[in-house]
Amino acid sequence: MTTKVAFIGLGVMGFPMAGHLTKSDFDVTVYNRTQSKADKWLMSYDGQAQSTPAKAATDADIIFICVGNDDDLRSVVCGSDGILTTAKRGAIIVDHTTASADVARELAALSATQEVAFLDAPVSGGEAGAVNGQLTVMIGGVKQAFDKVKPAIDAYAKFSQLLGPIGSGQLAKMMNQICIAGVVQGLAEALHFGQNAGLDCGSVIDVISKGAAQSWQMDNRSKTMLAGEYEFGFAVDWMRKDLGIALEESRRNGSTLPLTALVDQFYADVQRQGGNRYDTSSLLTRLKKT
Repeated sequence: MTTKVAFIGLGVMGFPMAGHLTKSDFDVTVYNRTQSKADKWLMSYDGQAQSTPAKAATDADIIFICVGNDDDLRSVVCGSDGILTTAKRGAIIVDHTTASADVARELAALSATQEVAFLDAPVSGGEAGAVNGQLTVMIGGVKQAFDKVKPAIDAYAKFSQLLGPIGSGQLAKMMNQICIAGVVQGLAEALHFGQNAGLDCGSVIDVISKGAAQSWQMDNRSKTMLAGEYEFGFAVDWMRKDLGIALEESRRNGSTLPLTALVDQFYADVQRQGGNRYDTSSLLTRLKKT
């Protein structure tokens, strides 16, 4: 029998992810807070749409979620029209939202009271990764549930791995964002330095990208940074949300993250310049202002 899935949240990431599921022959029902986005999705893919998370989740074997933050997540899971009002016993919730580890544990415990499994499963790879089905998924939860949902996750991911108990996926995503913040700042400073030194930075990048300085950010963002183009991925507003989650968790577990805290404030500078929706490589813009 065809596996029935629900997909809650059709934003930049969720829209193509849900589409990949239809292409892999899953029976997909979607929900989005803004109905026009669901209508647009139905014009592009085979599936159904419902007017509430509860209706979308009815009879679903797997319920995917990709929303904005902890509050959005609580609303679609345990609100008055939330998933848990209709989810059947044995269903599995796969949450792709980048959220706190605390909310993952909270909602997993609540789901368990209704015999519904919960996996926290944030993703990395950005909009391009979602569109191309090349995401990486970091997962916390029970292996039995992971094994059941992995064929569906494979529809839009190049790699997924169970990393430990509930919350482990979100903690791993925090590590991911910490790494990205430092790398992007280093690349921005290098390009700023090279431009002030009068170098052909494109040619320099061609050379140093073949050595130890190479990174995904260098390969995919250096040219657009040099062109002053910042419309290619994860927005500054969302990065600040993610770094805020990581910094809060660091205070709880005793970690010292001076570079992360500093880069978070640099992103605040970009916001003050009006770059809220610029992508994360826009750190270079604040250096040009100094």
